[in-house]
Amino acid sequence: MATVATLPQLLTIQQLADRLNVNTRHIRRLVAERRVPFLKVGHFVRFDPTEITDWLSRNRVAPLRAQ
Repeated sequence: MATVATLPQLLTIQQLADRLNVNTRHIRRLVAERRVPFLKVGHFVRFDPTEITDWLSRNRVAPLRAQ
């Protein structure tokens, strides 16, 4: 069983929006469309920073190579 010390520090919608430099409305839309990994804690939406990092990596678009 996980202890409090091993639990991830979950992010709020506002905190994630600040880190991604977008507005909260955009984050709420991503949640509504289930395009971003999130957790429900009661009626609160929270984000695991590790899952967000993985999600960002999976959605990275590689630049086109110059010919």
